[in-house]
Amino acid sequence: MVATAPPSRPPVATRRLLVIINRGSRSGGTAAGVAVSRLSGAGYDLVISAPHSPREVAPWIEAHADGAHAVVIAGGDGSLNAAAPALVKTGLPLGIIPAGTANDLARTLGLPEDMEAAADVIAAGHRRNIDLGDVNGHPFFNVASLGLSADLARQLTKETKRRFGRLGYAITALKVLTNARPFRAMIVSSDGAVRVKTLQIAVGNGRYYGGGMAVEHSAEIDDSHLDLYSLEIGRVWKLLAMAYDFRKGRHGLWQEVRASRDTAFEIRTRRPRPINADGELVTFTPARFNVLPRAVTVFVPETPSHDRN
Repeated sequence: MVATAPPSRPPVATRRLLVIINRGSRSGGTAAGVAVSRLSGAGYDLVISAPHSPREVAPWIEAHADGAHAVVIAGGDGSLNAAAPALVKTGLPLGIIPAGTANDLARTLGLPEDMEAAADVIAAGHRRNIDLGDVNGHPFFNVASLGLSADLARQLTKETKRRFGRLGYAITALKVLTNARPFRAMIVSSDGAVRVKTLQIAVGNGRYYGGGMAVEHSAEIDDSHLDLYSLEIGRVWKLLAMAYDFRKGRHGLWQEVRASRDTAFEIRTRRPRPINADGELVTFTPARFNVLPRAVTVFVPETPSHDRN
């Protein structure tokens, strides 16, 4: 494909971008080159960081925020999650070069998969205010969950993601399902409290998670609500029958799946269980989930890309 020239933009008060590159992500090296060449060509002055740890991301953004135009993340959902606290604190807009394995936030926002086209979206400057989820003080863009997905996050290694890409999710998920056991929990919402025996409870802010599955087909990342589902099946093999509906976010149609929409949830378990947020283990139950309406501004296409499912 022949590359097109970056779109021209009128002069702005500042042209400095804070660019964070996750060189350990599956396409991090390619993303680094694209981000530097494409955005420099559009007239931006780039301040670049390639942190060794996600814990370095937010402090670096805050330390360099004065006079910056925006933050650009060249990485995956984990890198975006690491930047979320600083984005809320500084108010800087977020640009995304999708270079991870799943790129679920990019999918939710309708960003192009092509990295040059994604850089051009940033240069074009069209913005959208989106919600964040929050679990026990830890913000998330996509989904926070416990059960199967937390076990998956614990066992899915960087090497597996780098080597197999999205197939790595399926390989690791098969291992997790082999040893899956239901657990008991209490879900508290504005409708009251309910006790469940479940394999997984997921609370979604955006639409996509886990490499392109939808937490709820009608979910929007700026609807000021969270979408919860609890997977209350007796036999793991039944997940195979549900696979298509999970992909499309219509699993709530199954009687074994409890679905709810609210602005806040609380989940309690007998023993502390780990919570996975955007692919990272961040806290434990008991867990309080809240929505933070319009908490972050992101660069998006004026006409989003079609759903790639």
